[in-house]
Amino acid sequence: MAGDEDNVLSRRAGRIPLTALKQAIAVAEYLNFRHAANRLGVSQSSVSTRIKALEEDLGILLFERRHRGVRLTEAGRSFIDEVSAGIEHLDHAIKTAGALSKSVVGRLNIGLHSSIAAGFLANLRRRYREEFPNVELVITEGRSADTIRKVREGSLDIAIVIGGAMEPDCHSRLIWSEPFVVAVPVHHPLATTENFGWLDLAKETFLVRQGGEGPQLLNHITRRIAELDRTPTIRRCDVGRDTLMHMIADGEGTTLIPEATTHVPFPGVAFRLIADETEQARFSAVWSPHNRSPALKNLLELAIEMSKSDRST
Repeated sequence: MAGDEDNVLSRRAGRIPLTALKQAIAVAEYLNFRHAANRLGVSQSSVSTRIKALEEDLGILLFERRHRGVRLTEAGRSFIDEVSAGIEHLDHAIKTAGALSKSVVGRLNIGLHSSIAAGFLANLRRRYREEFPNVELVITEGRSADTIRKVREGSLDIAIVIGGAMEPDCHSRLIWSEPFVVAVPVHHPLATTENFGWLDLAKETFLVRQGGEGPQLLNHITRRIAELDRTPTIRRCDVGRDTLMHMIADGEGTTLIPEATTHVPFPGVAFRLIADETEQARFSAVWSPHNRSPALKNLLELAIEMSKSDRST
Protein backbone atom coordinates (compact mmCIF):
# COMPACT_ATOMS: atom_id res chain seq x y z
CA MET A 1 0.00 0.00 0.00
CA ALA A 2 2.85 2.37 0.83
CA GLY A 3 4.24 1.89 -2.66
CA ASP A 4 0.89 2.76 -4.22
CA GLU A 5 0.68 5.92 -2.13
CA ASP A 6 4.19 6.95 -3.22
CA ASN A 7 3.26 6.44 -6.87
CA VAL A 8 0.16 8.58 -6.45
CA LEU A 9 2.17 11.35 -4.78
CA SER A 10 4.80 11.19 -7.54
CA ARG A 11 2.14 11.55 -10.23
CA ARG A 12 0.59 14.47 -8.38
CA ALA A 13 3.96 16.20 -7.91
CA GLY A 14 4.71 15.79 -11.58
CA ARG A 15 1.77 18.00 -12.61
CA ILE A 16 2.21 20.76 -9.99
CA PRO A 17 3.35 23.99 -11.69
CA LEU A 18 6.33 25.84 -10.26
CA THR A 19 4.24 29.04 -10.16
CA ALA A 20 1.86 27.45 -7.66
CA LEU A 21 4.76 26.52 -5.38
CA LYS A 22 6.19 30.03 -5.49
CA GLN A 23 2.78 31.51 -4.72
CA ALA A 24 2.36 29.13 -1.77
CA ILE A 25 5.72 30.32 -0.40
CA ALA A 26 4.62 33.94 -0.75
CA VAL A 27 1.32 33.27 1.06
CA ALA A 28 3.23 31.47 3.84
CA GLU A 29 5.48 34.55 4.19
CA TYR A 30 2.68 37.15 4.34
CA LEU A 31 -0.09 34.90 5.77
CA ASN A 32 -2.47 36.89 3.60
CA PHE A 33 -3.64 36.22 0.03
CA ARG A 34 -3.98 39.89 -0.89
CA HIS A 35 -0.55 40.88 0.40
CA ALA A 36 1.05 37.89 -1.32
CA ALA A 37 -0.73 38.75 -4.58
CA ASN A 38 0.48 42.36 -4.38
CA ARG A 39 4.03 41.14 -3.81
CA LEU A 40 3.83 38.82 -6.81
CA GLY A 41 2.08 41.36 -9.04
CA VAL A 42 -0.95 39.16 -9.71
CA SER A 43 -4.60 39.18 -8.68
CA GLN A 44 -5.73 37.89 -5.31
CA SER A 45 -8.21 35.55 -6.99
CA SER A 46 -5.41 34.03 -9.06
CA VAL A 47 -3.39 33.24 -5.94
CA SER A 48 -6.40 31.88 -4.11
CA THR A 49 -7.35 29.64 -7.04
CA ARG A 50 -3.82 28.27 -7.45
CA ILE A 51 -3.42 27.53 -3.75
CA LYS A 52 -6.74 25.69 -3.69
CA ALA A 53 -5.75 23.64 -6.75
CA LEU A 54 -2.38 22.87 -5.13
CA GLU A 55 -4.05 21.61 -1.97
CA GLU A 56 -6.36 19.42 -4.04
CA ASP A 57 -3.43 17.98 -6.02
CA LEU A 58 -1.53 17.24 -2.81
CA GLY A 59 -4.56 15.99 -0.95
CA ILE A 60 -3.66 18.07 2.11
CA LEU A 61 -4.73 21.38 3.61
CA LEU A 62 -1.82 23.85 3.60
CA PHE A 63 -3.57 26.89 5.06
CA GLU A 64 -6.40 27.47 7.50
CA ARG A 65 -8.48 30.35 6.14
CA ARG A 66 -9.34 33.07 8.65
CA HIS A 67 -11.30 36.30 8.43
CA ARG A 68 -8.17 38.53 8.35
CA GLY A 69 -5.70 36.13 6.74
CA VAL A 70 -4.50 32.54 6.82
CA ARG A 71 -2.55 30.25 9.13
CA LEU A 72 -0.24 27.43 8.14
CA THR A 73 -1.30 23.93 9.16
CA GLU A 74 1.34 21.55 10.53
CA ALA A 75 1.38 19.73 7.19
CA GLY A 76 1.55 23.10 5.42
CA ARG A 77 4.51 24.29 7.51
CA SER A 78 6.47 21.12 6.76
CA PHE A 79 5.62 21.31 3.06
CA ILE A 80 6.60 24.99 2.74
CA ASP A 81 9.93 24.38 4.53
CA GLU A 82 10.86 21.61 2.10
CA VAL A 83 9.63 23.47 -0.98
CA SER A 84 11.47 26.68 0.00
CA ALA A 85 14.76 24.77 0.25
CA GLY A 86 14.07 23.10 -3.09
CA ILE A 87 13.26 26.40 -4.81
CA GLU A 88 16.51 27.93 -3.50
CA HIS A 89 18.49 24.99 -4.85
CA LEU A 90 16.69 25.25 -8.18
CA ASP A 91 17.34 28.99 -8.45
CA HIS A 92 21.01 28.40 -7.63
CA ALA A 93 21.25 25.65 -10.25
CA ILE A 94 19.67 27.90 -12.90
CA LYS A 95 21.96 30.82 -12.08
CA THR A 96 25.03 28.58 -12.01
CA ALA A 97 24.13 26.95 -15.33
CA GLY A 98 23.62 30.37 -16.90
CA ALA A 99 26.95 31.62 -15.56
CA LEU A 100 28.76 28.51 -16.78
CA SER A 101 27.23 28.86 -20.26
CA LYS A 102 28.74 32.35 -20.43
CA SER A 103 31.97 31.25 -18.75
CA VAL A 104 31.36 33.61 -15.84
CA VAL A 105 32.24 30.88 -13.36
CA GLY A 106 34.00 27.54 -13.65
CA ARG A 107 37.46 26.09 -14.09
CA LEU A 108 39.95 26.04 -16.94
CA ASN A 109 42.83 23.54 -16.83
CA ILE A 110 45.92 24.78 -18.68
CA GLY A 111 49.10 22.84 -19.41
CA LEU A 112 52.25 24.92 -19.85
CA HIS A 113 55.76 24.22 -21.04
CA SER A 114 57.41 26.43 -18.43
CA SER A 115 56.97 29.20 -15.88
CA ILE A 116 54.44 32.01 -16.38
CA ALA A 117 56.37 34.54 -14.30
CA ALA A 118 56.58 37.05 -17.15
CA GLY A 119 55.98 37.62 -20.86
CA PHE A 120 52.97 36.85 -23.05
CA LEU A 121 51.66 34.01 -20.88
CA ALA A 122 51.77 36.10 -17.72
CA ASN A 123 49.97 38.95 -19.46
CA LEU A 124 47.38 36.55 -20.91
CA ARG A 125 46.69 35.03 -17.52
CA ARG A 126 46.37 38.47 -15.89
CA ARG A 127 43.99 39.76 -18.59
CA TYR A 128 41.85 36.63 -18.42
CA ARG A 129 41.54 36.82 -14.64
CA GLU A 130 40.52 40.49 -14.93
CA GLU A 131 37.79 39.74 -17.47
CA PHE A 132 36.62 36.43 -15.96
CA PRO A 133 37.45 36.68 -12.24
CA ASN A 134 35.24 33.74 -11.26
CA VAL A 135 36.90 31.27 -13.60
CA GLU A 136 39.60 29.34 -11.74
CA LEU A 137 42.75 28.87 -13.82
CA VAL A 138 44.45 25.60 -12.86
CA ILE A 139 48.03 25.53 -14.17
CA THR A 140 50.03 22.35 -14.82
CA GLU A 141 53.66 22.47 -15.97
CA GLY A 142 55.22 19.63 -17.91
CA ARG A 143 56.76 18.43 -21.14
CA SER A 144 54.83 19.30 -24.27
CA ALA A 145 54.17 15.64 -25.06
CA ASP A 146 52.71 15.09 -21.59
CA THR A 147 50.45 18.13 -21.66
CA ILE A 148 49.15 17.27 -25.14
CA ARG A 149 48.43 13.72 -23.96
CA LYS A 150 46.41 15.14 -21.08
CA VAL A 151 44.46 17.30 -23.54
CA ARG A 152 43.56 14.11 -25.42
CA GLU A 153 42.56 12.42 -22.17
CA GLY A 154 40.39 15.38 -21.19
CA SER A 155 42.24 16.22 -17.96
CA LEU A 156 43.51 19.47 -19.53
CA ASP A 157 41.45 21.92 -21.55
CA ILE A 158 44.41 23.38 -23.41
CA ALA A 159 48.17 22.99 -23.71
CA ILE A 160 50.55 25.84 -24.55
CA VAL A 161 53.66 24.36 -26.18
CA ILE A 162 56.77 25.64 -27.86
CA GLY A 163 56.97 24.88 -31.56
CA GLY A 164 54.32 24.37 -34.19
CA ALA A 165 52.18 21.53 -32.90
CA MET A 166 50.80 19.26 -35.65
CA GLU A 167 48.49 16.88 -33.83
CA PRO A 168 46.03 15.19 -36.23
CA ASP A 169 43.41 14.59 -33.53
CA CYS A 170 43.68 18.05 -31.94
CA HIS A 171 43.16 21.64 -32.97
CA SER A 172 46.22 23.87 -32.77
CA ARG A 173 47.03 27.48 -33.49
CA LEU A 174 50.18 29.59 -33.40
CA ILE A 175 49.60 32.22 -30.72
CA TRP A 176 52.80 34.23 -30.41
CA SER A 177 56.55 34.26 -31.11
CA GLU A 178 59.55 35.67 -29.28
CA PRO A 179 63.34 35.66 -29.84
CA PHE A 180 65.68 32.97 -28.60
CA VAL A 181 68.37 34.10 -26.15
CA VAL A 182 71.33 32.35 -24.62
CA ALA A 183 72.02 32.34 -20.87
CA VAL A 184 75.68 32.40 -19.85
CA PRO A 185 77.55 33.02 -16.57
CA VAL A 186 78.25 36.73 -16.01
CA HIS A 187 82.00 36.01 -15.99
CA HIS A 188 81.83 34.24 -19.38
CA PRO A 189 83.50 36.13 -22.29
CA LEU A 190 80.24 36.08 -24.29
CA ALA A 191 78.51 37.98 -21.48
CA THR A 192 80.32 41.15 -22.60
CA THR A 193 80.90 40.38 -26.29
CA GLU A 194 79.00 42.89 -28.43
CA ASN A 195 77.98 40.45 -31.17
CA PHE A 196 78.32 36.70 -31.36
CA GLY A 197 76.69 33.91 -33.29
CA TRP A 198 76.17 30.17 -33.29
CA LEU A 199 79.75 29.53 -34.36
CA ASP A 200 80.90 31.11 -31.09
CA LEU A 201 78.46 28.89 -29.20
CA ALA A 202 79.42 25.65 -30.96
CA LYS A 203 82.15 24.82 -28.47
CA GLU A 204 79.98 25.50 -25.41
CA THR A 205 78.36 22.89 -23.18
CA PHE A 206 74.59 23.30 -23.32
CA LEU A 207 72.54 22.40 -20.27
CA VAL A 208 69.03 21.39 -21.35
CA ARG A 209 66.12 20.51 -19.10
CA GLN A 210 64.45 17.16 -19.62
CA GLY A 211 61.08 18.68 -18.75
CA GLY A 212 59.22 21.77 -19.87
CA GLU A 213 60.38 23.14 -23.21
CA GLY A 214 63.67 21.21 -22.95
CA PRO A 215 63.07 18.68 -25.78
CA GLN A 216 62.12 21.41 -28.28
CA LEU A 217 65.12 23.58 -27.33
CA LEU A 218 67.40 20.55 -27.59
CA ASN A 219 66.24 19.98 -31.17
CA HIS A 220 66.89 23.62 -32.07
CA ILE A 221 70.39 23.65 -30.55
CA THR A 222 71.30 20.38 -32.26
CA ARG A 223 70.06 21.59 -35.65
CA ARG A 224 71.82 24.94 -35.45
CA ILE A 225 75.22 23.48 -34.51
CA ALA A 226 74.89 20.61 -36.99
CA GLU A 227 74.41 23.23 -39.73
CA LEU A 228 77.96 24.35 -38.86
CA ASP A 229 79.26 20.77 -39.27
CA ARG A 230 79.92 20.63 -35.56
CA THR A 231 78.77 18.19 -32.89
CA PRO A 232 77.03 19.87 -29.95
CA THR A 233 77.98 19.10 -26.36
CA ILE A 234 74.75 18.70 -24.44
CA ARG A 235 73.95 17.68 -20.86
CA ARG A 236 70.36 16.67 -20.12
CA CYS A 237 69.33 17.86 -16.67
CA ASP A 238 66.27 16.65 -14.82
CA VAL A 239 65.87 19.92 -12.92
CA GLY A 240 63.62 22.97 -12.75
CA ARG A 241 64.40 26.40 -14.15
CA ASP A 242 65.87 27.84 -10.94
CA THR A 243 68.27 24.93 -10.45
CA LEU A 244 69.31 25.15 -14.10
CA MET A 245 70.09 28.85 -13.69
CA HIS A 246 72.12 28.11 -10.56
CA MET A 247 74.18 25.61 -12.56
CA ILE A 248 74.80 28.20 -15.27
CA ALA A 249 75.76 30.86 -12.71
CA ASP A 250 78.29 28.35 -11.30
CA GLY A 251 79.90 28.00 -14.73
CA GLU A 252 78.70 24.50 -15.61
CA GLY A 253 77.49 25.53 -19.05
CA THR A 254 75.03 27.65 -21.00
CA THR A 255 71.49 27.19 -22.25
CA LEU A 256 69.01 28.41 -24.84
CA ILE A 257 65.72 29.91 -23.66
CA PRO A 258 62.82 32.01 -25.00
CA GLU A 259 63.19 35.74 -24.35
CA ALA A 260 60.27 35.91 -21.89
CA THR A 261 62.32 33.89 -19.43
CA THR A 262 64.81 36.76 -19.21
CA HIS A 263 62.16 39.06 -17.71
CA VAL A 264 62.92 37.41 -14.38
CA PRO A 265 66.60 38.25 -13.61
CA PHE A 266 68.83 35.64 -12.02
CA PRO A 267 71.99 36.44 -10.02
CA GLY A 268 75.16 35.47 -11.84
CA VAL A 269 73.49 34.90 -15.22
CA ALA A 270 73.60 37.13 -18.31
CA PHE A 271 71.00 36.82 -21.09
CA ARG A 272 72.18 37.62 -24.62
CA LEU A 273 70.66 37.62 -28.09
CA ILE A 274 72.33 35.53 -30.80
CA ALA A 275 73.27 37.77 -33.73
CA ASP A 276 72.75 35.22 -36.52
CA GLU A 277 69.63 33.53 -35.12
CA THR A 278 66.95 34.04 -37.77
CA GLU A 279 64.13 32.09 -36.17
CA GLN A 280 62.01 32.83 -33.15
CA ALA A 281 60.55 30.59 -30.49
CA ARG A 282 57.00 29.85 -31.65
CA PHE A 283 54.27 29.03 -29.15
CA SER A 284 51.09 27.20 -30.04
CA ALA A 285 47.84 26.38 -28.29
CA VAL A 286 46.59 22.79 -28.56
CA TRP A 287 43.05 21.74 -27.61
CA SER A 288 40.55 18.99 -28.32
CA PRO A 289 37.97 19.57 -31.08
CA HIS A 290 35.42 17.98 -28.74
CA ASN A 291 35.94 20.58 -26.01
CA ARG A 292 33.04 23.05 -26.15
CA SER A 293 33.94 24.92 -22.96
CA PRO A 294 33.04 28.63 -23.19
CA ALA A 295 35.95 29.32 -20.80
CA LEU A 296 38.34 27.76 -23.34
CA LYS A 297 36.76 29.71 -26.21
CA ASN A 298 37.20 32.96 -24.31
CA LEU A 299 40.85 32.19 -23.53
CA LEU A 300 41.63 31.46 -27.19
CA GLU A 301 39.87 34.61 -28.37
CA LEU A 302 41.73 36.73 -25.83
CA ALA A 303 45.09 35.15 -26.76
CA ILE A 304 44.49 35.79 -30.46
CA GLU A 305 43.43 39.38 -29.77
CA MET A 306 46.54 40.02 -27.67
CA SER A 307 48.78 38.40 -30.28
CA LYS A 308 47.40 40.62 -33.05
CA SER A 309 47.83 43.68 -30.85
CA ASP A 310 51.47 42.77 -30.15
CA ARG A 311 52.21 42.35 -33.86
CA SER A 312 50.68 45.72 -34.70
CA THR A 313 52.84 47.61 -32.19
